[in-house]
Amino acid sequence: MTKPALTLYLAAPRGFCAGVDRAIKIVEMAIEKWGAPVYVRHEIVHNRFVVDGLRAKGAVFVEELDDCPPDRPVIFSAHGVPKSVPAAAQAREMVYVDATCPLVSKVHIEAARHAEAGLQMVMIGHAGHPETIGTMGQLPEGEVLLVETPADVAGLDVRDPEKLAFITQTTLSVDDTAEIVAALQARFPMIIGPHKEDICYATTNRQAAVKQIAPDVDALLVIGAPNSSNSRRLVEVGRAAGCSYAQLVQRAEDIDWRALEGVSAVGLTAGASAPEELVDEVVAAFRARFKVSLEKVETAQENVEFKVPRVLRQPA
Repeated sequence: MTKPALTLYLAAPRGFCAGVDRAIKIVEMAIEKWGAPVYVRHEIVHNRFVVDGLRAKGAVFVEELDDCPPDRPVIFSAHGVPKSVPAAAQAREMVYVDATCPLVSKVHIEAARHAEAGLQMVMIGHAGHPETIGTMGQLPEGEVLLVETPADVAGLDVRDPEKLAFITQTTLSVDDTAEIVAALQARFPMIIGPHKEDICYATTNRQAAVKQIAPDVDALLVIGAPNSSNSRRLVEVGRAAGCSYAQLVQRAEDIDWRALEGVSAVGLTAGASAPEELVDEVVAAFRARFKVSLEKVETAQENVEFKVPRVLRQPA
């Protein structure tokens, strides 16, 4: 049978960001320096393929510090941790390496600076997400109030409406966040925002590429994990930008081919914690079923690189 023709629009930028690259490298270098096993508190990044690959090299993933033996190194995930976690590691005299993305650390520093100035914080984020937990855990309980939607702003009970600042999770939808910020500024005109946008460059760039592609395709596939905030936001952005069929898939095996019957143009992107290897896998799966014409849609170029902690660059 003759394969049906299909144009596959590849979004760029897509896939790994500098923070994810750095976090994975930290785990690999820690195993090389100290030998296996090396413990990692929470998934280092939200991608099962990446986590399984590191597990095969000698990483042991746990949810809490109490699950780690005191005589083995532990790494904190790229999403960041509450202040209480490194404090507990120090109390147990553990060797630990903080793989928190520097752009998340920037938000932590920002929150601390505002708190020192006597401001109460409002955080725009998703309840239960590790990054939100880590950021809110930088300050004493009650000092950071969480909002997820514009409607949440109306219910905020603040200490002093003239002494407020807001911060955001780094992986949110740019457009949805703008609506919440507008609601905050309408209710609290004196609220102070970030000196520089908290939503990270990688999140912004990947959403911009999806917005460019979405109106011109019949379907959009986002490669990423169900617990990856930035990947899920890409699906939402695609739908909002005009692509009615936008789906999250972890691997090529997750693609619903029946839903793609009759399509002639498909958009493809990957969340910031999804490796390019999985993009290649999905492209190969399309080539097996369609006569594929690849079109790259590039809306930005990225050359950001973050250094790994000094302890890993020093000899054992």
